[in-house]
Amino acid sequence: MEKSIEFHGKQIWYDTVGEGFPLVLLHGYLESKEIWDGFSDELAGRFQVIRVDLPGHGRSEVLGDVHTMEILAAAVKEVVEREVSGKKIVLIGHSLGGYVTLAFAEEYATLLGGFSLFHSHPLADTEEVKVNRQREIALIAAGKKEMIYSVNVPKAFAEENVERFHEEVERAIAIAKRTPDEGIQAMLRGMMQRPDRRHLLEKATLPVLWILGKGDRYISLEKMEKEVHPGEKVTRVVLEHSGHMGFIEERERTLELISRFAENVWPVEG
Repeated sequence: MEKSIEFHGKQIWYDTVGEGFPLVLLHGYLESKEIWDGFSDELAGRFQVIRVDLPGHGRSEVLGDVHTMEILAAAVKEVVEREVSGKKIVLIGHSLGGYVTLAFAEEYATLLGGFSLFHSHPLADTEEVKVNRQREIALIAAGKKEMIYSVNVPKAFAEENVERFHEEVERAIAIAKRTPDEGIQAMLRGMMQRPDRRHLLEKATLPVLWILGKGDRYISLEKMEKEVHPGEKVTRVVLEHSGHMGFIEERERTLELISRFAENVWPVEG
């Protein structure tokens, strides 16, 4: 069922499906809650699944010129507090959604039973990445959004998977194409401002599932191994046949990972 909630005078859209312990799915940059279609239906056989359109993406309205990870986490908190009564959630964040998940974990840990970074990481933007984000902001201002999504979306799949998942690539491009220019720019500015949050993994007090892809062309496994040293509560899994979109590229494997993780969390936390 699709619903909306008012946040800072704007509408935030989300939907819910299934019953049981609550799983909240947060999409990535240039995506919307639609990206989870099919995947979320499978999870709904075991859990209450809540999918949120982050502000400025999907149907949710733009909040301002800058969407910090903290303000996005606060919007997610409003949805959670409306839909979940007295239960802790497991928060699953894909890419950008993982940055929001980390901000949520820092600000609202008491609402969490555990969380997952799904092709995401806890590091702040490097100067090189900031330059690329500024370039994308300029391209959008020049009316050249197509130059971003036509490159970024196929690159999100492992190189050997782009042709195999041609229909899914085209569907993700269609979602990106519908994303409002102002929403993309606000999100880019917010990602540039986010702090280093690796302490949430290195000193984790909650169960964490960290899913990475061997063929990810956005997140370097070598860099993650060198710069992030997860604590004992973190389960790190590398998908051997995925890039940045494991819930599509290795759907059954990731469904199993998330389901098992959530089921291990709730006997203690529920």
